[in-house]
Amino acid sequence: MDNAVEILNAAENVVQAGHTPTDMTILMTPQGIRMVADSDWPLESLQQHHGAEMAYRVSQSAIIVRVEGRAGSRTCLFETEKPERAARLLLHASPNYSWMPPMLPAPSEPGVA
Repeated sequence: MDNAVEILNAAENVVQAGHTPTDMTILMTPQGIRMVADSDWPLESLQQHHGAEMAYRVSQSAIIVRVEGRAGSRTCLFETEKPERAARLLLHASPNYSWMPPMLPAPSEPGVA
């Protein structure tokens, strides 16, 4: 999971720098790290084919950066929206509150203290 978060952070930094990350699969094999660009194989199949202990796939669509990870039978998935999309949502979001005029105390009756 830590590796997947670090990979996601790296991909986000690439996007924030104005670049488009290539869809990439990162395989951690006993022989070392192997990187495969633009593979259409399922992540599990690539992991098995290369004998990788861990496998990560980085991909990007118009609104998200995604890292899918596999280590044995464990999987994880991290996604983040592009900063421009998040900012647009925040700027155009309707407020989650409503304004109410202040409540004034009820007028007291004359002669009552």
